[in-house]
Amino acid sequence: MTSTGSTPPFGRALCAMITPFTESGGLDLDGARRLAAHLVAEGCDGLVLSGTTGESPTTTDAEKAALIGAVREAVGPGTAIVAGVGTPDTRHTLRLAAAAHEAGADGVLVVTPYYSRPPQDAVEDHFRAVADASDLPVMLYDIPGRTGTRIEPDTMLRLAEHPRIVAVKDCSYDFLAAQKLIAATELAFYAGCDEHDLALYAVGAAGFVSTVANVIPRQLRSVLDVFDAGDTATAARRQRAAIPLVEAMMSAGLPGAVTAKALLDRLDLPAGPVRAPLRPASPRAVDDLLTAYAHATGPTA
Repeated sequence: MTSTGSTPPFGRALCAMITPFTESGGLDLDGARRLAAHLVAEGCDGLVLSGTTGESPTTTDAEKAALIGAVREAVGPGTAIVAGVGTPDTRHTLRLAAAAHEAGADGVLVVTPYYSRPPQDAVEDHFRAVADASDLPVMLYDIPGRTGTRIEPDTMLRLAEHPRIVAVKDCSYDFLAAQKLIAATELAFYAGCDEHDLALYAVGAAGFVSTVANVIPRQLRSVLDVFDAGDTATAARRQRAAIPLVEAMMSAGLPGAVTAKALLDRLDLPAGPVRAPLRPASPRAVDDLLTAYAHATGPTA
């Protein structure tokens, strides 16, 4: 049993990797190398850098490029690196896409322009401009809860015709539209919300781009593996086992970058502080996260 008849462009199990910082708040490139190597060893096919979880709003253009180079050095050519380059400014996004290519990325993640809330024809033009200018394949990032603007299904259908627009990170929470677009296009859909990992995969999605994979990459990868092997009952059980941690990390009032870094610190993996305006998790929140992590990784998971 397989979820899709074609090979996903960036693999199936992708981690939206945090950006490690030093205790003084600088970019921790050695930590990024170590974390990236760990995530790949634990089953990640690809790493998405400088997305929401990577604290992209508070990293500089130079830091984004340096991060790509360091992670490429650590994981080699066999692991897909997708670089987040989305900004509310089309010209700035184009510059970041070019820099990502030069630094060694395999693709770019482009979020809908935020804050200005452009109409759909302008949203479409923005994505086309990036795809036209870049030599890298493009993953659209549809997350209206953060950007204020959705990529409407009709817009997605038109964008799917562009040869370099190949994938979608779906955080639309519109499961019906996602299924219709999977059926109508060749776009590789990736679940961007971990509660949808198995559900979207079962109807033909390519896999996931996961914040929770920073801390349980092997467990989330196994959901896809056992589903592909035809053991749908075990896949469902493993998906359900992860849900308390998904909820604690993504739906308990704290951003995923905060919760992922809190857990990684406790697991002695590179993370460091978050940058303002984000604040670290409270001791009580960390205790709740550790309880959920123990459930997700325990013997019955």
